[in-house]
Amino acid sequence: MSLLANIVGFSLFGLAARVGQLGIQKRNPLENPAGHALAMGVFGFIGYWAYHWDQRAAVLLQEKRAEIAERRAKAE
Repeated sequence: MSLLANIVGFSLFGLAARVGQLGIQKRNPLENPAGHALAMGVFGFIGYWAYHWDQRAAVLLQEKRAEIAERRAKAE
């Protein structure tokens, strides 16, 4: 998944969470657009962080698999 898709997806989830929050409180969903932007920004940053965390985890797993394969080759 691309970085942009990850950020946009998390941002849209943040917008949905904000609208859901206002719906539970029975407030006008269009009342405070700055609150929507803040929620989207925070969730977008979480998406950015999750993307990079996933990329780093994939590298670590690849290194660990190579290390295990090397140990198995030595043992034989």
